[in-house]
Amino acid sequence: MKSLKLTTLVAATAVALSAFSMSAMAAEKVYKLTMAETWASNFPIFGDAPRNMARIADEMSGGRLKITIDSANKHKAPLGVFDMVRSGQYDMGHSASYYWKGKVPNTLYFTTMPFGMITPEQYGWFYYGGGMDLMQKVYQPFGLLSFPGGNTGNQMGGWFQKEINSVDDLKGLKMRIPGFAGEVMAKLGASPTNIAVGELYTALERRTIDALEWVGPSLDMDLGFHKIAPYYYTGWHEPATELQFLVNERSWKKLPDDLREILRTSMKLASYDMYIQSYHESAENWSKMSTEYPDVQIKTFPKEVLQAMKNANQELLEEAAAKDVLAKEILDSQAAYLKKVRVWTNISDRAYLDSIDSLAD
Repeated sequence: MKSLKLTTLVAATAVALSAFSMSAMAAEKVYKLTMAETWASNFPIFGDAPRNMARIADEMSGGRLKITIDSANKHKAPLGVFDMVRSGQYDMGHSASYYWKGKVPNTLYFTTMPFGMITPEQYGWFYYGGGMDLMQKVYQPFGLLSFPGGNTGNQMGGWFQKEINSVDDLKGLKMRIPGFAGEVMAKLGASPTNIAVGELYTALERRTIDALEWVGPSLDMDLGFHKIAPYYYTGWHEPATELQFLVNERSWKKLPDDLREILRTSMKLASYDMYIQSYHESAENWSKMSTEYPDVQIKTFPKEVLQAMKNANQELLEEAAAKDVLAKEILDSQAAYLKKVRVWTNISDRAYLDSIDSLAD
């Protein structure tokens, strides 16, 4: 009997040791993921976000999660990230959701929308207002997961060679402006186009285009638009431009639970850090720009023009909602959340700024 008990104990111990050994081996296994980004090598701010994410994931996992990033210079397909991640050529991607509107129209709504939410409001919608679930409804049929990937904050309305004083001034205006805002401008008689970033300065300088929007001082200054266009208009079209991390669902499922959570947390932290960095760089660069080029004039579109833009935007939203049930669900969710959250924004941030701006220094 003692011998049987001893044998049983030895066997149980062996099983336990084997299980512990396997668990230890699993814990030590290194998982390697590849990522394709839309941006060129060393592209500031946008390119910093995925590298920060990879670094955080590496450190939090104790080296068990390694992410290699290929820039557009290497994979040669800056706007092919969706397809490369979907096919499994890459495990992950870093880009912007509205780039895929030609493939999947409902991806458009998860970057930002004209006259929509500002960054804190939009993050609230994503993480607590149902935005993440709706985004997954759009991406899941393609075997993809999408996560917020970094925010620029409110983007400027663009650089213009001439002043915009009325809606008539938009007619025939050749402007680089992508996404839903481009459709709004087209509805008002402008001629929107999308030109690669490396060609923007030359196009504006040679008057191939009359105006362009890029981001804001955080990235515009390095491109030199302030040297050739005197009017810098405030924003309306991209109040909270959110980039995205795309993840191949098969690659996601291969990760153990703890590494999935580390990856999720790393993406979230890097995204918010990009927002902070972008805000800081805009403040720094505008200070330099306004000092070195005092002739640059900050302008806001006249109320008549903004109203026309907003009306055109609303008509386009209604058309999109009428054509697609999921589009309607997304747009209704955004509108309802904006209506609720903007009340708080007005009695907190807006009231604070308005009240202190009225005080003497």
